[in-house]
Amino acid sequence: MPSGSADISSILDRILEAATDNLRIAKILVQMGLDPNNVTYDSIFNRMLEIFVQNITLANMFAAVGAGFFVATLLMRTMVPLRVANMVGCALFAVFGALSANVSTFLLYLLLLPINALRLRQMLKLVKKARHAAEGDMSIEWLKPFMTERKYRRGDTLFKLGDPAKEMLLTVTGKFLVKEINIEIMPGALMGELGFLTPGNRRTGTIECIEDGQVLTITYDRLLEIYFQDPQFGYYFLVLTSQRLLQNIDRLQKQLASERAATTNRIA
Repeated sequence: MPSGSADISSILDRILEAATDNLRIAKILVQMGLDPNNVTYDSIFNRMLEIFVQNITLANMFAAVGAGFFVATLLMRTMVPLRVANMVGCALFAVFGALSANVSTFLLYLLLLPINALRLRQMLKLVKKARHAAEGDMSIEWLKPFMTERKYRRGDTLFKLGDPAKEMLLTVTGKFLVKEINIEIMPGALMGELGFLTPGNRRTGTIECIEDGQVLTITYDRLLEIYFQDPQFGYYFLVLTSQRLLQNIDRLQKQLASERAATTNRIA
């Protein structure tokens, strides 16, 4: 054996010998089944290996693999694979609880399974609906479960141009008017979605209720939460709002063209 290795080994043995003089460490060694007066690194390694082998059971193997899946959830950046990994981990821990006759562990992880499955289903449905919207279906039915109801009466002002924007609205019944461009908003239309994307989150128009109606609202904080839970949803939401913006631009261009034509006819 090279002299360098022998020196390192002797140094480690001296460190270990000094550590065994500590009563707390000596107590731990006794609990492990080792003699504090005659302990080496080889004996510690062998004893730990022996304990590991003795505890290799089918239940513990399920627990170890389940723990691996739970650690994997901490490394995932998107919600869908995170939910899937979490469900696998819960299933493995539930099996561990059943095999080890640990009722509390079994019931806990068995309960977490349907909860994660429900959240996963909601997220997959959300992404699917958003994808359909990006492909041409402008319905935002997929957002309704995340929205709250609000009612307005004729003459109410929902918000004004330049106001701080904190929420997006979906009309359900009634009629609303964009005062700056004199355009009526009918049921099934989005209002305030551009405030989510504008710098400073400011309103880009004034909306007034011209016929008693009901709207559904969702805060921008909730939208951000959904947005960051799944980047794919975020992409499709941006496509959806871009399409809305292009529709508004097209409508304004047609209105301007109509006004110019009317002006030209009056001059002629």
